[in-house]
Amino acid sequence: MASLTQALRTAQSGLLVNQQTLNVVANNIANVNTEGYSRKIVSVESQVIVGVGAGVSVSDITRQVDEGLMKSVRIELGELHALIVQDNYFARTQDMFGTPNDNTSVAHLLDEFVSSLETLTLSPDKSVQQSEVIRRANDAVLKLQDMSETIQELRLQADVEIGEKVTAMNKIVARIDQLNDDIVSNSSVGRDVSDLRDQRDAQLDELATYIDIRYFSRADGDVVVFSSGGRTLVDTIPPVITHSVSATVSSTSTHSEGDIAGIYVGTVEARNDITNELRGGDLKGLVELRDKVLPNLQNQLDEMAAEMRDVFNQIHNRGVAVPGAQTYTGSRTFVRPTEQTFTYSGTSDTTVTLFDANGDQTAVSTMRSADILNANNSTIDNAATKLQAWLRANGAASATVIVNASGNFDINLNSTSVNLAFRDETATANGSTLQDATLNFDANGDGNSDESVSGLSNFLGLNDFFVTGLADNIHESNVLTSSFTASASQLTFRDATGTLTGSPLAVTAGTSLTDLATLITNNVTDVTASVVPDGSGVRLRIAHDQGSSMTVTQAAGNTFLTDISMHKADARVASTIQIRSDIFDQPSKITTGSVLWDANKGASGEYFMSLGDNSIIESLASAFTSSNGFDTAGGLASVQHTFTEYASSIVSENARQADTIESNGKSQRSLTESLQFKSDTSRGVNLDEEMSNLIIFEQAFNASARIIATVQRMLDALEQVV
Repeated sequence: MASLTQALRTAQSGLLVNQQTLNVVANNIANVNTEGYSRKIVSVESQVIVGVGAGVSVSDITRQVDEGLMKSVRIELGELHALIVQDNYFARTQDMFGTPNDNTSVAHLLDEFVSSLETLTLSPDKSVQQSEVIRRANDAVLKLQDMSETIQELRLQADVEIGEKVTAMNKIVARIDQLNDDIVSNSSVGRDVSDLRDQRDAQLDELATYIDIRYFSRADGDVVVFSSGGRTLVDTIPPVITHSVSATVSSTSTHSEGDIAGIYVGTVEARNDITNELRGGDLKGLVELRDKVLPNLQNQLDEMAAEMRDVFNQIHNRGVAVPGAQTYTGSRTFVRPTEQTFTYSGTSDTTVTLFDANGDQTAVSTMRSADILNANNSTIDNAATKLQAWLRANGAASATVIVNASGNFDINLNSTSVNLAFRDETATANGSTLQDATLNFDANGDGNSDESVSGLSNFLGLNDFFVTGLADNIHESNVLTSSFTASASQLTFRDATGTLTGSPLAVTAGTSLTDLATLITNNVTDVTASVVPDGSGVRLRIAHDQGSSMTVTQAAGNTFLTDISMHKADARVASTIQIRSDIFDQPSKITTGSVLWDANKGASGEYFMSLGDNSIIESLASAFTSSNGFDTAGGLASVQHTFTEYASSIVSENARQADTIESNGKSQRSLTESLQFKSDTSRGVNLDEEMSNLIIFEQAFNASARIIATVQRMLDALEQVV
């Protein structure tokens, strides 16, 4: 009797196990096309009671997955999505940059500008040709502005998208954490959690597209997720991921300077910022676009725009439109004109001449001989006062020369009968060779030269063609290696209020750029220094917190600022460059020629101006068709190029990067899809295999049922006998 009861229970266990197995098979077949579903396998074990077999039981329901392969897939997914998101943005930059041969490309527009200059050399006094120069120059600067605007729009869009990804990540992290809890709680009471694990895997797959993840499982089924940089994303209590989206982004906005918020895991503090730790996923691609790729393109445009401004202005300042000008407002900003000084180097001098309406000389002197700017250092204010006195004594009785409220050198003859022009020469004697004078500028008034500039008018910015209207509130170095260290020096920072508190600042030899930036920021009032990336190197950038113009100088004998080529930043130039408004409105104000000398005029020779003189416009055309030196910027090396060639190299570099991203994306997609296919093949449902199992388990179920029926008949027979 006991044996029959045991047999009945054994058959019953077989019936129940096969029933559960059939259910799993049915579930596998039903989910054959369900994305992310993994094939379930029933594991059974023999039951033994007091050493005697007592049937069978389900020990576990497991998933058929290759965990190692899945980890590899997720790593490759992160790298793929970093490329995909960049490819989408590069498609827009391609539309903006075009190709060098496109009629709307900056290279083509510069070519047209050069052609208009060459045409003007043939007829320098013709208004049609003058207007054409203005039109072509304006086309070029508008293109630079448009490209800069688009770049910053794309950077802002990338930052907005980062914010959206962070929001989505927090939801995924919360879902994984909840699934962890469900898996642990259900496992503890013996329930099947394989489907919950599938759901968690799906969330992990999605999270891997946003950020580079690594993970491990605990014995209780809990999974801990962290970034490849070691930041915990999912654990017992997952941290909140935050990013404050910027309202606006400009060419000087950088994450390293703090203008753009970081991506924080946990509390918002510097040590929790993972922006520079990202290795894959959408976030990596977007951050690289926002902080590296697009800024590099902007740096290239700024370098070209600044070089174009500087080269054109230096030549344009060598003369003035016939018969001279009655007003000049310089572009250079003097923060302390009563203390800042300048003087000539060597024997060079600048002739100051007044002309009548026909371009004939009415009065002449030189800056040195009139004691406007003598051999000793003269303050900017003092030079203005002496120039005003000379003008008033020589035909412009109401002339005013001042340094205006903006710090610019301002000349107004307040007369319509005379016109003023400057001519740099190699010596003081009338008729000396025309050549840019060299001036030494003492920016901090300590008696030592801080800057050497060619040309008096160019130094003051009296007759600039291209202007930006930017304050001198940002200074930066050339591109340096990140390992660059400072030499011992004393740095002085000054603005219109005087020497800023904390300077002169002593810098110890061997100080890293990062430590130097911190030293300046922490010690000098109203100044923030930072190390910003540029191509494969970095720049030291120093900015005035109030946006005021300032000077950055070093003590006599120091070489640090010279070593790093510290200068007024070119950042923002491409987005703000424009033609000086009065020249734009009156193309006849374009400088086509210079002040000329005729030794046969008058008693001992005179200066004059001629409408037919094309010397300056020829020099301008030549400068734009000749090679110019471009500094390293945005990943482009220092080169000697024409402006058109440099513009073409910018377009070509953008196209090269776009092609590289597209090519790498295709390769990465192929690799990822291959691994994904292997993973899906491993974990997926095979209908043939499931149908085979269905037959086996169905037969086993029927066999168990037949045993039960047989035992039942035997029990009935036994009961009748008894």
